Amino acid sequence: MAKSLVIVESPAKAKTIGKFLGKNYKVVASVGHVRDLPKSKMGIDIENKFEPHYITIRGKGSIIQELKKEGKKAKKILLATDPDREGEAISWHLAHILSVDETEKCRIEFHEITETAIKNAVKKPRTIDKNLVDAQQARRVLDRLVGYSISPLLWRKIRKGLSAGRVQSVATKLICDREKEIEKFIPQEYWSILVTLSDQENQEAFDAKFYGNAEGKLELNNKGEVDEILNKIASRPYTVTDVKQREKKRNPYPPFITSSLQQEAANRLGYSTKKTMMIAQQLYEGIDLEDEGSVGLVTYIRTDSTRISEEVKKSTKEYILKHFSEAYLSKEEKEFKASKDAQDAHEAIRPTSIEREPDRIRASLSNEQYQLYKLIWERFLASQMSAAVYDTYSVEIQNGDYIFKASGSKLVFDGFLKVYTYASVSDNKIPAVIANQVLSQKEIVPKQHFTQPPPRFTEATLVKELEDKGIGRPSTYAPIISTILSRGYVEKESKAFKPTELGVIVNDLLEEYFKDIVDEYFTAELEKQLDQIEEAKLDWIKVIDDFYNSFAPSLQHAEEEIEKIELVEEVTDEICEECGKNMVIKYGKFGKFLACSGYPECQHTRPLVHKIGVACPKCGGDLLERRSKKGRLFYGCGSFPKCNFMLWNKPVDEKCPECTALLAEKTTKKGTFIQCTNKECKYKRAVEKDE
Repeated sequence: MAKSLVIVESPAKAKTIGKFLGKNYKVVASVGHVRDLPKSKMGIDIENKFEPHYITIRGKGSIIQELKKEGKKAKKILLATDPDREGEAISWHLAHILSVDETEKCRIEFHEITETAIKNAVKKPRTIDKNLVDAQQARRVLDRLVGYSISPLLWRKIRKGLSAGRVQSVATKLICDREKEIEKFIPQEYWSILVTLSDQENQEAFDAKFYGNAEGKLELNNKGEVDEILNKIASRPYTVTDVKQREKKRNPYPPFITSSLQQEAANRLGYSTKKTMMIAQQLYEGIDLEDEGSVGLVTYIRTDSTRISEEVKKSTKEYILKHFSEAYLSKEEKEFKASKDAQDAHEAIRPTSIEREPDRIRASLSNEQYQLYKLIWERFLASQMSAAVYDTYSVEIQNGDYIFKASGSKLVFDGFLKVYTYASVSDNKIPAVIANQVLSQKEIVPKQHFTQPPPRFTEATLVKELEDKGIGRPSTYAPIISTILSRGYVEKESKAFKPTELGVIVNDLLEEYFKDIVDEYFTAELEKQLDQIEEAKLDWIKVIDDFYNSFAPSLQHAEEEIEKIELVEEVTDEICEECGKNMVIKYGKFGKFLACSGYPECQHTRPLVHKIGVACPKCGGDLLERRSKKGRLFYGCGSFPKCNFMLWNKPVDEKCPECTALLAEKTTKKGTFIQCTNKECKYKRAVEKDE
């Protein structure tokens, strides 16, 4: 008997789904896209309503032949690609290649790879949604028009190998703009006064901060103002004038959407967006569990919705009652507010079964899979639990004309914090004091501060910025970041993005001649128009036509006006080992490198390295600043491979006072520290301002 053919995108997904569907179905993988625009040319017929010219992707011939062969034998073809625009487009291309009628109900959709979801999906096939296909096609055509028009211009005007992308260029601009803010920033001096007070009866001390006077908060701008206050309050009593105590609730976080998962995985686990999505895809497509076989552990991972089905809410409620108590169950129905631009096409990212506890299935997972699954599982379960409850205290203390304030809190019920171990728990206790009570001063510390420039974007904060500004969609954040790194327009320094010289040059050119392309509001508006195409409210050809009518004149103007930009080659003191001439710094696909100034007669090149003035503790050689294949900064011995000493944190030319090992500088959320590189030594100190 002929079998039904089910086509998915990945072999891992095929394996999992095949187990659920049984012998009457054959499940095969297309291994991603099968057709695309040609790489060698534009592939868009601008004169003929922007008709795309699709070709079979090189290397996919054997896969397509196998799909056609299986398709001829099948009684029915079901296209089961991902439930998003790109997945719909892949199904549309597969239908074209396999000669499947577009009016046929050949498309199945599911949002989790579980037996129930798959079996329900095959019972309810639908036709291919051409609106979704048109929205994806419009994005592809827009990106091709921009990339294949501006990139050749950059080759001619700057140097070969450069490229420009529609959304990636906006991300690069955000990073360049932030760097300009940092460079222009002028620190402003300000001061604080912290006084340590104690209850004279039990001697329990607590800290209070200078606030101001009866008229309101006072800003302390210089040492003179601080000294004047210190003189006035010296030897005067501190009297409690007001005590407020109240209950404060801390509500659970919503379940993950794509962007919040990427941000939390970066902050809590140190994962890049690319790594997060790769691991999440594995969890979605299926993991071999010891007692169940291959099963999808999480729901679809590209989503902007915090919505949860009623059935899942019910099963989660039962789990909370079974494993905790009724006190841990949220009293009201949880409704989390989605972004105003959310498409709300899929549920939030959640475990497919709350009963699959991370520790129970840990043996079947790699360490990275376990960490990410645990993050998703805990976040989802916590989202359905009750709020944590704190008792908070605020105390107002008067000394003469001046007011100091202290606040504290005590956790009285942990609620969702019992489950979500990644959340910080603040418990800052202060002693019980009463109005009119006189306190004694133990210590008073005036401190000078300077305002700080805005921080550089990390992967987490860049994703948040893109999401807040409506640039890109859940499936595009990771590719955007990978692209701007691989092009050499930005680099990472202490986990933060910094534009390269090349990135600044390209961004400045695009800002001057293609203002709309790098304008965040214009790009966000285009994203909304793509959504409207999906909703059948706009025609995709009209959207492209409107865009091109303003883009084409800009392109012509840039071609005529931009002069050839000569990237000045910086001559170094390094001498070519082959001909004796000076080496110059050049730019390549992977960043800067050293090349002989005698080129083309001498073609000797070598990596550009930076000595940091610190000796290798292992062999005495120079420690060099290097970059890994993924662009991450590290510090390794110049004698490699003879000596393999390396550090991720920047070494300092100083020995540990406790064990004499090398010290290194490390920056965290709490500040910058100097710490020992010897893992067994606990020496650590905060970096002083003058260091």
